[in-house]
Amino acid sequence: MPRGIPVTQEIKNEVINKIRNEGMSVKDACVKYGVQSKSVYTWLRGEIVDGNRNLILENNRLKKQLEIAERIIGRMTVEIKRGKQ
Repeated sequence: MPRGIPVTQEIKNEVINKIRNEGMSVKDACVKYGVQSKSVYTWLRGEIVDGNRNLILENNRLKKQLEIAERIIGRMTVEIKRGKQ
């Protein structure tokens, strides 16, 4: 598409899907859909920013679970060592 012509959300979603899920390169997507690479990178970054809050919450939840698991493993290790002595 020539510069300045808006791209529909449907096309944006299709481009993002092709790049993320089907392995299409940004360069190939730009050629196929006639869009600027700068636009594509902006769309991809926008997807990350919108989902960033959920990723942060998930990351924090997983960190807490890991801490709990490490404490349990530590206690079990101590108990096993005491039993062998």
